[in-house]
Amino acid sequence: MSDGSSGEEQRAPHGEQELASKMLQVQSKRFYVDVKQNNRGRFIKLAEVGLGGRKSRLILSMTAAVAFRDHLDKFVKFFDGLASGEQLNVGENGQLKSEIIIYESRRYYLDLKENQRGRYLRVSQTVSRGVPGVRSQIALPAPGMAQLRDALKELIDKFGEGYLNESDPDIELPEPKQVRAENNKLFYFDVGHNERGTFVRISEVKQISGHRSSIAVPQSSWGAFRDVLGELMDKMTAAKNAEGGGEHTATKSEATTPA
Repeated sequence: MSDGSSGEEQRAPHGEQELASKMLQVQSKRFYVDVKQNNRGRFIKLAEVGLGGRKSRLILSMTAAVAFRDHLDKFVKFFDGLASGEQLNVGENGQLKSEIIIYESRRYYLDLKENQRGRYLRVSQTVSRGVPGVRSQIALPAPGMAQLRDALKELIDKFGEGYLNESDPDIELPEPKQVRAENNKLFYFDVGHNERGTFVRISEVKQISGHRSSIAVPQSSWGAFRDVLGELMDKMTAAKNAEGGGEHTATKSEATTPA
């Protein structure tokens, strides 16, 4: 295995073959980008090796790796904009930009953050079929994002053909949307498609704690959600107007009452 492992760890799992590997040196950390293949297909393994040899790993299918590469490109452009003096909107937990990738049973959370040591991209992976709350993650110094993007592009171009299993390439999905709410909350709306149909995943992110929760709404229910929200908005608006009208009437009555 080329992710910096040694000894017994170098033995690949049964039936797993390594096709290519790239090593990136970013500040004091090493990152390995390995293309693997087993009986279920090809995938990319990202490994971070920190001081003392500590390793963290993420697994991406070739299709998920394409989405990850494209998101990385957005983060690189955003980071370049910061260098050119664009105004920062820093969250209370140092968060500068956040994105979510959802592919099959895996979710990938990309958070560009800053602390006293600088800016970095934290990438976390969770698996819905795994143990709840368990996630693996890597932390990439921000200057290394372009290196990782370019390495992924090269490996995907070379090894991705025939393994980019899009559910339906003819379906054009809307761009993700983001809503910033009070109490340091962010809501993300991501439209996805799989073998069961089209859906929108609504994710709530609390900026201070980083806690996330989400629901997936099938396209067949979007109209019902819209109607319920519209009805609730109309009722709250009517109640507010009635309350305001009552106060206005009471004030007018007091002003015209003879002494």
